[in-house]
Amino acid sequence: MRSNHSTTSPGGPRRRWLPVGGVAFIAASALLLGGCAGGGAPSGGSGDSGGKVTLSFWNGFTGPDGPALQKVVDDFNASQDGVEVQTNIMPWDTLYQKVLTAAAGKDGPDIVAMSASRLPQYIDEGLYQPLDDYYTNADNDSEALASAAVNASIFDGKNYGVPVNLATMLMYYNKDLFTAAGLDPEKPPTSWDEFAAMVPKLTVDENGDGKPEQYAIALGDHETVPMYQPFLWNAGGGVVSEDGKTSELGSAGSLKALNFWVDLVKNKKASPVGLSGADADKLFTTGKAAIEIVGPWATTGFKDAGINFGLARQFAGPSAQTTLADVVSMSIPASADDSTKQAAYTFFKYWNSKDGQKTWAEGSGFPPTRSDIASDITTNPYPAVFGAPDIVDDSQVLLAGVAAGGTITTTIFEPTLQKALNGEGTVDELFPAASDQVQAELDK
Repeated sequence: MRSNHSTTSPGGPRRRWLPVGGVAFIAASALLLGGCAGGGAPSGGSGDSGGKVTLSFWNGFTGPDGPALQKVVDDFNASQDGVEVQTNIMPWDTLYQKVLTAAAGKDGPDIVAMSASRLPQYIDEGLYQPLDDYYTNADNDSEALASAAVNASIFDGKNYGVPVNLATMLMYYNKDLFTAAGLDPEKPPTSWDEFAAMVPKLTVDENGDGKPEQYAIALGDHETVPMYQPFLWNAGGGVVSEDGKTSELGSAGSLKALNFWVDLVKNKKASPVGLSGADADKLFTTGKAAIEIVGPWATTGFKDAGINFGLARQFAGPSAQTTLADVVSMSIPASADDSTKQAAYTFFKYWNSKDGQKTWAEGSGFPPTRSDIASDITTNPYPAVFGAPDIVDDSQVLLAGVAAGGTITTTIFEPTLQKALNGEGTVDELFPAASDQVQAELDK
């Protein structure tokens, strides 16, 4: 049921935090995209000749958020005569593959939306152009945008994206399962210790066979929103340092967090081991997990499944209560000409305008990218919940600006975590070695 920028889409299946591929793959894509960029082929003449510029906009909002995105685009197209945006909406994985195929035929997109966490891999290969001049133009009203949404697309001091959305992750909890466990359904856990104390009540092994029929939490450990990594932040650790140059996996804070969570999952059976994101969604949707931490796109699916859920901020760790956020950004290919770029800027401005963000938030449930229109969103309660100032201000994007972020997540962190959860070594043995691997990736 999820996506945001994932393999499928919010309300649909779930995001995968996958690397783009090997260096050769990226190099090839750079050449191909170089050939297609600027395919913002003017329709009826370029901007210079006074005709309308038609922009192709590729994105992966295939879930319930898709109609909301299309409504904003339709409103934009109706608002002026100079630019027309044509959307091409497809599953996220398909998008990445199709970009290459279409590029070979010189029919690629003019605007591409993708997770800001994946952008650095492409930027590092020269596929996209900096968009800093968008932010320095006061007419674009960028000061109103949430800083977390803007900063997520910065790489090597330059900004390569303009935000589509800002998605914070919150704790969904099943009130009926809390009641059945003798817990107050209005008092979800607020700290790690409170959650640990609830695990024996919320994990239920009815027949004593060692395989619970119900789990306290559904924690995905691969192909998912990164649920474990924010735990490191909240114990004073992290995957990499804030400047993205130093591995933090072997730090005292990281090892403290990993030991705590691996013990809860492996030994206390707080969650099954080996859950993908889709598995975690299914567990919560079917009432077999009491808690899941996920973004606003899940709300519709949980409601449709009849889950009596509450929403709360993710429980605090011993050092902090930082919330994971993800940002999808719009980027422009490196070789796009200036008329295409300026036409895209016209659309970006509308997308992040008060009218555009009100339509987007009310239709999708995502919090707006602007911090000044919360009171204007009246028909959907969830944008205000996910976009509450205390949550947004304390949110953080994982591995923002780190070119090796995908590799670190999928080839180092997740396999190491799975080894620890499966008893193939201890946290204190496995993660310092993994930290060395992360540092090697950062040093390339």
